[in-house]
Amino acid sequence: MPLRRPLIAALVFLALVQPAAAARFSLVEARPAAVPFLRLAGAEQLSPSIGLWRLDSGLVPQLRCAALLRLAQPERRLVPAQVRAVDPLQATEWWMARVGADRAQPPGPGVPVTVVDTGIDVTHPEFAGRPDTTALNSQVVTNSAEDFHGTAVASLVAAPANGVGIVGVYPQAVLRAYDADLSGRLTDAELIRGIEAAAQAGPSVINLSLGGTQFDEALQDEIYSVFRRGSLVVAASGNSGDEGNPINFPANMSHVLTVAATDENDMATSFSSSSPGVDIGAPGVDIPAAVPLAYDASGYETLDGTSFSAPIVSGAAAWVWTVRRDLDNTQMFDLMRWSARDVGPPGFDDETGFGILDIPTALTMNAPARDPQEPNDDIFLVKPGGLFRSGTSPLTSSSRSSARLVARLDITEDPEDVYRVFIPAHKTATITVRGSENVDLEAWKPSARTVTETGAAAKRDLTGASAKHGTAADTVKVADAGKRGAYYYADVFLARGVGAASYSLSVTIRASARR
Repeated sequence: MPLRRPLIAALVFLALVQPAAAARFSLVEARPAAVPFLRLAGAEQLSPSIGLWRLDSGLVPQLRCAALLRLAQPERRLVPAQVRAVDPLQATEWWMARVGADRAQPPGPGVPVTVVDTGIDVTHPEFAGRPDTTALNSQVVTNSAEDFHGTAVASLVAAPANGVGIVGVYPQAVLRAYDADLSGRLTDAELIRGIEAAAQAGPSVINLSLGGTQFDEALQDEIYSVFRRGSLVVAASGNSGDEGNPINFPANMSHVLTVAATDENDMATSFSSSSPGVDIGAPGVDIPAAVPLAYDASGYETLDGTSFSAPIVSGAAAWVWTVRRDLDNTQMFDLMRWSARDVGPPGFDDETGFGILDIPTALTMNAPARDPQEPNDDIFLVKPGGLFRSGTSPLTSSSRSSARLVARLDITEDPEDVYRVFIPAHKTATITVRGSENVDLEAWKPSARTVTETGAAAKRDLTGASAKHGTAADTVKVADAGKRGAYYYADVFLARGVGAASYSLSVTIRASARR
């Protein structure tokens, strides 16, 4: 039986597809020397923080020949795929009790939530005149049949307690909205532009109720960038659990808090995509949400999907972060998932991650320690002039001969930590790591481009490794025989079969032994 209208009750599942043959534009991460050329060529800068531009594909070979590119990929179109049906509007928000929103009082305005989606209907009774509501660009809800989506997502975050319709999980939240679908044809370039606009407005919880099955390196780099600048990225896991369950992105990208959908019985729904990248579950069936009046004269629909689970977590995260402002985004990331109420098999599972969102526990649980220098998953994230112009601070320097830190790893969200270590000329660095679970250690020469090098490149660049069993300390010694000293890289990673670990890392510089 055909639907009354083509509303989808999951996320507007934006599947990344291969670029059409007629595609004219590419996304490039360019080196600073390329900027004058790019400006003269009329390229559009999407993300200054990572040097990302959109330009005519015909110009890419020139930049590549001049060695001015770190990344180049065709612009990809994102295609809505309608996968779930809707039910008649229900009067009750049953999900509030399931996440503990009825057992705590939300604070006043604080940490913002940025919804990057289709536009929100700013004339809707839930948003018209609402305080602390900012449109980061023009908001349009008439581009396509799916343009109800952003309004629904935003209402679950922040619909006010105004005696009208529904109440969001954090009614007084500072709400920002970016319409990434103004043309009705969302691309990865426009999605990245929206995420960058969110970051430039200041750190926030960024909600992405969208995704696709093709990994997008430029999008991952933008997520690295906004995470480095202090934002928390929340994404829907996807709605293809009963359709082959393919891996979805950005849900399965590093440093993305991924949300699955659960039902009234605290069970993962059949449609909710599952994977080791799922971090937390939240209600995602029979969810009353606001929609533009053009879509329903009442202004409300009852919806299903991980699209509507994600904003419940986003709003809750902003609530908790507002109350616990001393925490940074690395602490908030783990606090939200580690405080979840375990359901299903004991411990972590691919369907609901660590469990269902639990706001009261997140408000009171002891916070994890800060995870320093994130994101530092590979050399290009820490080396100056890599993805970031400034790189990260070295642990040692010509005037600092020792360092110690405590950090943690996670197989899906933060699988590897890389640190810069300055070794002065004719001196030796002793690098030691000890984990709560089995972690391993490698040291790489200044010439290394990535800690994933293999073959001849690894033989050239890997200068030391230790992989002891269990929780025994791993130690590597690295001597610099040059005349000026150099920056080396310490790489800490999980041993095979280990899902997560905390660890301590120490570095000590001493004069090299004479032969």
